Amino acid sequence: MEKLKLSPSYDPKEVEDKWYDLWEKAGLFEPLYDPMKPKFSMVIPPPNITGSLHIGHALNNTLQDVLARYKRMDGYDVLWIPGTDHAGIATQNVVERELAREGLSREQLGREKFLERVWNWKALYGSQIIRQLKKLGASCSWSYERFTMDEGLSKAVREVFCRLWEEGLIYRGDYIINWCPRCNTALADIEVHFEPKAGKLWYIKYPLEEGETFIVVATTRPETMLGDVAVAVHPEDERYTHLIGKRVILPLIHRVIPIMGDYQVDPEFGTGAVKITPAHDFNDFEIAKRHKLPFIKVIDEAGRMTSEAGPYQGLDRFAARKRVLEDLEKGGFLIKEEDYNVVLGHCYRCDTIIEPLLSKQWFVRMKPLAQPAIASVEYDFIQFYPQSWKNLYFDWMKNIRDWCISRQIWWGHRIPVWYCESCGETVVSREEEVENCPRCQARNLRPDEDVLDTWFSSALWPFSSMGWPEKTEILKNFYPTSVLVTSFDIIFFWVARMIMMGEHFMGAVPFHKVYIHALVRDEKGQKMSKSKGNVIDPLEMIERYGCDALRFTLIALAAQGRDIKLSVERIEGYKHFINKIWNAGRFILANIQDLKKEDLNNIDFDNLSPFSKWILNRLDQTILRVRQKLEEFEFDQAAMSIYHFFWDEFCDWYLEISKVYLQKEERSKETRSILYHVFTQTLRLLHPFIPFITEELWSYLPYKETAFLLKESYPKYMAREISKEEKFICELLRELIVAIRNIKSEYNLTSQRNISVYYKNNKEILTKIEAEVDVIKFLARINTIHLSEDHQRQPGEVISLLSSGELYLNLKDFIDFKRERERLTKEKIKIQEKLLLIETKLKNPKFIERAPREIIEKERKIYQESYSRLKRIEDLIRGLGYET
Repeated sequence: MEKLKLSPSYDPKEVEDKWYDLWEKAGLFEPLYDPMKPKFSMVIPPPNITGSLHIGHALNNTLQDVLARYKRMDGYDVLWIPGTDHAGIATQNVVERELAREGLSREQLGREKFLERVWNWKALYGSQIIRQLKKLGASCSWSYERFTMDEGLSKAVREVFCRLWEEGLIYRGDYIINWCPRCNTALADIEVHFEPKAGKLWYIKYPLEEGETFIVVATTRPETMLGDVAVAVHPEDERYTHLIGKRVILPLIHRVIPIMGDYQVDPEFGTGAVKITPAHDFNDFEIAKRHKLPFIKVIDEAGRMTSEAGPYQGLDRFAARKRVLEDLEKGGFLIKEEDYNVVLGHCYRCDTIIEPLLSKQWFVRMKPLAQPAIASVEYDFIQFYPQSWKNLYFDWMKNIRDWCISRQIWWGHRIPVWYCESCGETVVSREEEVENCPRCQARNLRPDEDVLDTWFSSALWPFSSMGWPEKTEILKNFYPTSVLVTSFDIIFFWVARMIMMGEHFMGAVPFHKVYIHALVRDEKGQKMSKSKGNVIDPLEMIERYGCDALRFTLIALAAQGRDIKLSVERIEGYKHFINKIWNAGRFILANIQDLKKEDLNNIDFDNLSPFSKWILNRLDQTILRVRQKLEEFEFDQAAMSIYHFFWDEFCDWYLEISKVYLQKEERSKETRSILYHVFTQTLRLLHPFIPFITEELWSYLPYKETAFLLKESYPKYMAREISKEEKFICELLRELIVAIRNIKSEYNLTSQRNISVYYKNNKEILTKIEAEVDVIKFLARINTIHLSEDHQRQPGEVISLLSSGELYLNLKDFIDFKRERERLTKEKIKIQEKLLLIETKLKNPKFIERAPREIIEKERKIYQESYSRLKRIEDLIRGLGYET
């Protein structure tokens, strides 16, 4: 057979696109609907059509791809549904900015023309992230790709809305909501992020209607006092009980409002008397409902003062605050101001300070939907990995509020509601268009102008993407899905809502397991952002280091419950691992090409040499651990198990030993068979993690039964056990070789081969060691080693005590013993001092309490490394003896 020559170095650019196209054309990512195969399914967390692949996407989809490829190779029929989200507010903002550059606005275009522009934009740019996912190697079932505004998914949205309406779980009403004046839309509670900020607390006199006395009210928002309808105090606050029932005159506006008692008032806040502004404060809204107070809206949707604000009409809310304070001071109503920390809500999209506004909106009653979803997690029908995320889920679900689902934008699923202008009927319909009022048959129907919250359609994704409300084969075979892989920041936005909707409409959980992965931060643990200049672009990393290097880095760092600290250096480091695999492949392929098929596959384990048995046993243990860790979503441990096996045991040991064995006729055939077997099994193990290089190397293997590695079976644990005696000899040989290497390295004698080496032990062990003398000489880089039962230490010899036996190296011609002892003694003292300092620090409770976790871990790591070095130095000093 002709000798095969691989390129000296691995070039991912020549490999990745080639193999992805071949996999896709061969239909390897598509489900088979094979009744004999167990089913495994996932739905991708659909990225926004506005998006470009960022490092969080790269992590999320790499982990999903590991599972999809692993399960396919393990005999499962796999469906992994990809898709994109229409991302209402985000997409509309992008297109509006594009229009602004043309000197246009959406209002100038009108709704229909504006939506045409958005669909055109989506056609041009919306699939960009899908192409990027393919660059990442994502093996999604692309023929099942969905978009949240596809016709089928839109039908599902209308069906869900109508059913919830018919069940009394959707309603429309005046309610105080979070409003973004910049995006000009309502926001759900979880779409608001809160930030503490230094503010002020102003104390204002409210004169009583009768007499010349007053009550002092404290507020952080004086501009909203223009909408006050009452002053409230705690009913048991003795300072104010005599005032309950009396009335005050609202400064500046001169409205007469009551003083009332309510147990919700905190007597410790300010003066204990608070203003009630129900149209602009969530707590005040609840108090006003209890006491049947009116609602006066003084700030509009643009953040400007309304006509109810009297002379302040038209002012921006913050300009109005300034004017109100000036006028209060002029009128003698402002007593004082003091510093006060306030917590301000911001829009999650544009960071504008939100405004609590009274508005007519559509809501979903959440508590009836939440109860079954809580039970599903409590009784482990759905399991969270790590389990600690369950507590966060329960905290939110058990305190859930009604969900505001209407948004005052144009891009999205339009609320399927029409209002009859003739009889006032509200028509909720599953049809896309309604022409006649079902009550009076009039044709003058006005459609609701609002669209649904983007997360409404996303909540239906696991079953709407499979064709619901139709009864499809996909649903029959693949719902519920097996696992959801996502990040913690959308547990409330998405995960919880999918569980509620799945339970309610499918009568079953949408997925059995939820794996919550970490956030990817920079190497210092800081959040990545363009403003900080610390963003790592995954596409740039793929271009520079190849997809496999990026994927393996992300997986290797993806420890459960711990954020990833990523750096370019880490990716470059794991690129060396990819190169290591390639170089090992070149060596192995060059040495097995002329073997017959029966020689490659015919392994008689019982009659193998100890090192061959050892490497097969280590392979089996690695297979067992990788499978266990993948099932437990401990991706990092699975990846690192293969990494350490392949690099530290197979390449560093067996592959190097094979260079000796291949020269021996009696061991050559066995060695090549073992190299072939271990390498092919390792390629299979690695494929879900690094698919491109493994598929490329697989294509060069002789006697393949399948054209694609992806179609091969995943390795199974075979429990090949090595005897205690053989394991002992293998470990002793490795210890002996390492000891020789370490001594040579310590004294800068790595390249020096002409050193007298003696190994002392009993006859039985020496007989077994003698069979591997050539291995020792080759790996330790020495010319000779003397095996002896009774060697006595000679002048100039250093000694190393092994777990069994004694090792002697004669260095009298190579080192100055006195100088080396002095050098090592000085280093020993320095390390002891260093260890004492670290010990003192780690025993200090204040340090442990105040220092960041990563600093403490760093100190502990330094301590362990220093302690290991100290022990090594003590061994070396003992080994030098007292020679001068």
